[in-house]
Amino acid sequence: MQAAACMLKDFIQDKKGVWPLEPLEQFLAFSFREIPYVALTLMIAFTVHEFAHAFVAYKFGDPTAQKQGRLTLNPIHHLDPLGTILIFIAGFGWARPVPVNRFHFKNPRLAGISVSLAGPLSNLLMAGLGLGIWYGLAAAGAAAGLPDFVPEFLDLFIYLNLMLFVFNLLPFPPLDGYRIIEDLAPAGIRPKLTQFEAYGSIIFLILVITPLDQYTIQPIFGTVLPVLINGMHDFFSGLFLRG
Repeated sequence: MQAAACMLKDFIQDKKGVWPLEPLEQFLAFSFREIPYVALTLMIAFTVHEFAHAFVAYKFGDPTAQKQGRLTLNPIHHLDPLGTILIFIAGFGWARPVPVNRFHFKNPRLAGISVSLAGPLSNLLMAGLGLGIWYGLAAAGAAAGLPDFVPEFLDLFIYLNLMLFVFNLLPFPPLDGYRIIEDLAPAGIRPKLTQFEAYGSIIFLILVITPLDQYTIQPIFGTVLPVLINGMHDFFSGLFLRG
């Protein structure tokens, strides 16, 4: 049972190489066999991510997304065709952003932070769900007999959701991490952040698609992802495989 539980962790590390990871290169290095797993994972991850934004905004009193049909788990309402295709071409992409009208919030700062956090946290929870399923199968003695595509899909499902969790928390517009900083910033600093936003997206794009990423984005992923994946493995192995 312990051997089966370690199988997925070894599979992830063998497949993705030794930490630190190089996220963009990994996106571009998916094999033909992996493309369906990646496509399915991104469809689920993007859909749940945007739904989480819409759901939390609605719970805080903003019906904008709900009125525009975004309070749904139907991928058609969330996926952006160009943003999805670019994942496989350029190593980054996007879904359709959820519209939010802050004037509906009684506490705009709290609501804004909660709405922004909801998307990345949904990706973290989905990664946890994938690991939980695997360790549950291992605890039941069923993991070792599964066909190869099951750990392969779970590997990518966990890995990509963790990447999206970290990526979306980076402090650059238009990512969720930047929106959180906006809401946490003192009122006097916000006008300067608004000025930065006009150039921040361009700066971020340069950091992502040029060799500068090895000095900026890659070290963040290489530091945070190993901590996340190892911590989650320790949690679920302790939860399911004690004794």
